[in-house]
Amino acid sequence: MKLAKHTGRPSRDIKREVVSRTDALVLMVGAAVIAAGSSVVSVISMAGLFSGPATLTLPVEPTRKASGLELGAEASFSAVEATIPVLPGAEAGQLAWAGALTQVGVLAVLAMLFLLAFRLRSQTLFTRGSVWIIGACGAALALAGTAGQVLDQLARTRLADAVGLNPGREPGSVIFEGNISLLPIVAGIALILIAGVFQFGGRLQKDTEGLV
Repeated sequence: MKLAKHTGRPSRDIKREVVSRTDALVLMVGAAVIAAGSSVVSVISMAGLFSGPATLTLPVEPTRKASGLELGAEASFSAVEATIPVLPGAEAGQLAWAGALTQVGVLAVLAMLFLLAFRLRSQTLFTRGSVWIIGACGAALALAGTAGQVLDQLARTRLADAVGLNPGREPGSVIFEGNISLLPIVAGIALILIAGVFQFGGRLQKDTEGLV
């Protein structure tokens, strides 16, 4: 009795990387380009606040009613778009600082993407440095993003009173009027939690080294 000889080629395990070294390089270049472009746009916008007319959305009393509506509808508006030829220096500076802080939040996210892509390319992802990078970027995003919104709305509230959009209100009687997005805070907290996951992953990787 003869046994048939197996002539087939042995199967090979094909390892597919979710993010290859080339992909990581593309992410690094993309993050750097977006950071540079957004910074240029941000600087131009901040300079425009001091040099020429500015069109801004300013808050008004929500009791202002819209007229001329059909179907018996009633509506009120809480913001208007106004073009101011020359902004007062204090408000222009405050809006500029708000834009700068918002840009800091954007740069924090882009810096995190760049540095993580760099570490992924060098295969040193679960390290103490990665934990600090993600945690610091999350804190910067939460603090700078929120502070930028607060400064922005403070300046817009003062401008609304200065141009007379709220005639029945004494100027300066309302310090803050507007809405604050919680997205920077939520995203920042999420990044800090991810930093904790990276810290746990680093410990797990260190404990399992040499076991396999």
